[in-house]
Amino acid sequence: MAALSNRLTEALGIRHPILSAPMAYAAGGALAAAVTRSGGLGLIGGGYGNAKWIDEQFAAAQGERVGIGFITWSVARNPDLLTDALMRRPAAVMLSFGDPSESAAQIHASGAVLICQCQNLKHLQEAVEAKAEIVVAQGSEAGGHGATRGTFTLVPEVADVLARESPGTMLLAAGGVADGRGLAAALALGADGVLVGTRLCAADESLVKPLHRKALVDSTGDATVRTHVADIVRGLPWPEEFTARVQRNRFVDRWHGREPELAREAGVEGPRYLQAFADGDPDETAVWFGEAAGLIDSTEPVATIINRMVETAERHIGG
Repeated sequence: MAALSNRLTEALGIRHPILSAPMAYAAGGALAAAVTRSGGLGLIGGGYGNAKWIDEQFAAAQGERVGIGFITWSVARNPDLLTDALMRRPAAVMLSFGDPSESAAQIHASGAVLICQCQNLKHLQEAVEAKAEIVVAQGSEAGGHGATRGTFTLVPEVADVLARESPGTMLLAAGGVADGRGLAAALALGADGVLVGTRLCAADESLVKPLHRKALVDSTGDATVRTHVADIVRGLPWPEEFTARVQRNRFVDRWHGREPELAREAGVEGPRYLQAFADGDPDETAVWFGEAAGLIDSTEPVATIINRMVETAERHIGG
């Protein structure tokens, strides 16, 4: 499988140019460890900053070499979370959805690789100025939070900018990558590797609730919408530029387009939502996945997913 070896695999000491997305409430230590054991690099989802949960997930990784990802604007409100995480010597720290400059120096000083996720060229410039070793160009096809650019044009545009202005910075493609065709396409577009989210939500090792996972597997690429409703009902102050891609279901269809009313009713609807999420209800809470759901028809172990992805990509690249 040497065909996919490149500067990314060399820099990170991995066999395959595949990283797992640090998805809040889905990417725990078991998933991250399984990705690393399968030849990629797994990232724990630091989410909104539950220190106890993060400790539990590093323990669940059982000593495997993993990284962690944080929501930039959220960790900035509680910087001790980053300090504590760095004490665990993560291989990499990924920052998404905000200016990484406040945390970059601390991450660099720890020896961890800084990964910055970008949704447009402004974000890219911030990542380059923060001296990120790796940037992620995330297209709007991705599940969870993101913006409006599509993967197929954003990735090569970012690759061109980096080639001119910061050729040592490596690039990952994200958004719609669920199989070996996506991996091969990302490499052809100028990326050094991929960040995989939705496909790994359907992995056996993910923390996704069983009925949410079933909803993902049963869905097509037409099944999602970008919306603010999941953030409004939870009272989370997400920047306006970032919406969340989630499945269309009863909750989303009831409130999408009625955001001001939902904000007024959040005191009642918020507890209902949180209980539905705790119960794993696939109809009355947000179910988080991207357009790649249409490429997924089963839940499988991480190792099976990654091995098939690599084998398929090598066939496409080899002609």
